[in-house]
Amino acid sequence: MPADRFSTATRLRALGTRAAERVYRARGRTVRAPRRSRLTGRAAVLALVVCSLVVALAYPMRQYVSQRTEIAEQQRQAEHARKQVKRLREERARWRDPAYVEQQARRHLHFVRPGETGFTLPDGTGAAHRPSGRGSDRAWYQNLWDGVDKADRAERGGETAGGTAGVNGLSGGGS
Repeated sequence: MPADRFSTATRLRALGTRAAERVYRARGRTVRAPRRSRLTGRAAVLALVVCSLVVALAYPMRQYVSQRTEIAEQQRQAEHARKQVKRLREERARWRDPAYVEQQARRHLHFVRPGETGFTLPDGTGAAHRPSGRGSDRAWYQNLWDGVDKADRAERGGETAGGTAGVNGLSGGGS
């Protein structure tokens, strides 16, 4: 008999599954089911549909989240504006009261009633009622000349150490 060129597995595949079952039963073995791929056509279509849904819904979901954030920010701003309006209405109501207006005029503008005597203390004890950022009690032109003198000194690089000669030979630092 000539040598067999085909292996047993090849011959069994050729004979078919029924013939293979008969051969394996005769030898006392069980037939193994052929291995199927885990990725079937249905699973591939399902995976494709799920991926396309994720891609299709990603942008609208991002927009939804950003719009919700923007709405929350607008609500916070509206609440802040409501509180500010309430505060301003209360302040407007206070300014309609003549006693409050008089109190503010006395405090900030140093107004006095007719017949009263107002005092401004030069030692600085009365400065507690003055708004900060105001100049000293000197006249405005003295402050102006002092500013010119300081600018002149800064421009010369501090050449004069002791007294400072101002513009047109006038001495700065007082009148």
